[in-house]
Amino acid sequence: MKKDFIGIDEKLPILKTIPLSFQHLTAMFGATILVPLLLGIDPAIALLMNGIGTLIYTFVTKGKIPAYLGSSFAFIAPTLLIIKTGGGFSHAQAGFIFFGLFFVLMSFVIKKVGTKWIDVVMPPAVMGSVVAVIGLELAPTAAQSAGLIIKAGEHADPNVLLVSMFTLFVGIIGSVIFRGFFKVIPILTAVVLGYLLAAVKGMVNTDIIAAAPWFQLPHFSAPVFDVNAMLIIAPACLVVLAEHIGHLIVTENITGHKLMEDPGLHMSLLGDGLSNIISGFTGSTPNTTYGENIGVMALTRVYSVWVIRGAAILAILFSCIGKVSACIKTIPGPVMGGITVLLYGVIAVSGLRMFVEQKVDFSKSYNMVLAAVTFGIGVSGASVMIGTVELKGMALSAVVGILLSIVFYLLHKVGLMNEDYDIV
Repeated sequence: MKKDFIGIDEKLPILKTIPLSFQHLTAMFGATILVPLLLGIDPAIALLMNGIGTLIYTFVTKGKIPAYLGSSFAFIAPTLLIIKTGGGFSHAQAGFIFFGLFFVLMSFVIKKVGTKWIDVVMPPAVMGSVVAVIGLELAPTAAQSAGLIIKAGEHADPNVLLVSMFTLFVGIIGSVIFRGFFKVIPILTAVVLGYLLAAVKGMVNTDIIAAAPWFQLPHFSAPVFDVNAMLIIAPACLVVLAEHIGHLIVTENITGHKLMEDPGLHMSLLGDGLSNIISGFTGSTPNTTYGENIGVMALTRVYSVWVIRGAAILAILFSCIGKVSACIKTIPGPVMGGITVLLYGVIAVSGLRMFVEQKVDFSKSYNMVLAAVTFGIGVSGASVMIGTVELKGMALSAVVGILLSIVFYLLHKVGLMNEDYDIV
C-alpha cells in the first residue's frame, strides 16, 4: 500500500523542498519576529539565530527530530521588566544564556535518571490538556488578526474579513481536496493566494519593499553579565521546559516515531540549550520548538528534517536580504490570521488526540480530575504572579497539572488513593 506521508529522514528533490521549506518559514515568521519587535530589537537577528539554532538542533539530535526553533513568548514579561528597571536588553541576554545552560543541565540530568519521572509529573491526562490549551490560548490571537473579534463601537472591516476568510477557505479546502504535490503545501498555497488578494485590495505596503536594501546584516549585541537578570529570567525556564516536553510528545505522536527515546529528550534539550546559549551571546531572543510548525507537519504529513533544515537556511538568507525579508514582513495580518485559525486549531486537536492514542481512561477519577483541572485552569483566563513572572494559560495549566500529579503520586505511595493508580 502506498504511504501517504514523507518520513523524517527522507530527502526530496530541491524543487519540492524549497516550497515546503518556505511553507514552514511562513508559519513561524509572524510569531518569531513579533517577540523582538515587542522587545525593541532588530527582528532580523532573531530570524538569523533561529535559523542557525535550528541547524544546530537538528545536528545535535542527529537529524531525527523535525523541529523548528522560533522566538519564545515566555520571556517577554521578564525581559520587559529587566529593560524597565534600567538593565537594558544586553542585561537580559545574560538571562537568556542562563536559560540555555539550564536546558543543557537538564539534558544531563535526564540522561542520567531517564524519563520515567515525566509520567509522574506530566501524565497523559495532563499533557493532553496542556497541549490543547496551547492551541486554544493562541486561537483568540488568530481570530483578532482575522478580523473576527469586533470591539464595542467598532465595525468589521470588509476587506480584512474577505482576505482572512479567503485565506482560511483555501487552507481548509486545500487540505482535503488538493492532490499530488499541492496536497503537501496547502498552507503555503493559502498564504500566497491570500497575499495576492491583499495586494489587489491595497493592503500590502509596497513602499517598505522599495526602500529596503538588497543586502543588510542583522544587528548584533554583546551580553552584560547580570545575576539579577538571571534570577528574573529563571522562573520562565520551567515554563519553557514543560512546553518543550509537550511539543516533543506531540511531534512524536504526529510522526509515529518514539522521539522521547531516540534520539531522546535529553538530546532535544541539549540541542535547544546550545542554540539558546549562542543566541544569548549574539543579541537574539530565546527560542523554543514551535507549535506553528508542528501544525504544518500535522496537516501536510511531511515530516522530513531536510525540509526543516531548508526552512532554517531560508531564514538565514532572508535575514540578510533586505528586500526578501521586507516582502515577508509585509504579509498582512489578515492573511496570517486566517491561516493560523486553522493551524492553532490543529494544535488544540493534537492535544485531544493524545487522550485517544495514550488510551487515557477517564473512568478513573484521578485522570478525570487531572484533565479537568488542568484544562479548566488553562482556558479560564486565570493568572498568577510568581515573582516577576506572570503564569497564565498554558504555563499556569502546566504548573497546576504538575503539582496535582505529584500530589496524586504521593497519595498513591501512602495508599490513600481510592482506586488503582496505573500511571506508574
